[in-house]
Amino acid sequence: MTRTAVDSAGPAVGPGPLAIARGVVLAFVLVLCAAFVYWHVRRFSAAAALLVIALGVSPWLLAVRGLWDGNRRVYVGALLLTTPYLGYALMDVVANPGARVYAAITLFAAFALAVALVAFIRISRRTAAAPS
Repeated sequence: MTRTAVDSAGPAVGPGPLAIARGVVLAFVLVLCAAFVYWHVRRFSAAAALLVIALGVSPWLLAVRGLWDGNRRVYVGALLLTTPYLGYALMDVVANPGARVYAAITLFAAFALAVALVAFIRISRRTAAAPS
């Protein structure tokens, strides 16, 4: 019996855990930025919203290439980028009833992103080459 190209290739292999974790991180970055933008467009005037959005989203725009490439150092730095969102959203959840819903969405997205970043960092540690 002759094997075809499909048979000799073996079973189809899906994306590995590192690729899945990277996809989850990128999805949460998108959710966090979208929630942050929507919240501030609804809350502030156009000029103030543009300024706050530019200051809030630009660090993620700078980090997205490293996140896409799977650069472990960028993931560690991105973990530090989530802390201002956590503090800002937590403050508005507690102190601002008018923005509570948007702040809660941003808080959840920032926390989920932090968890996904830690998961990627832990998974990538297992697959990283040993230092020589």
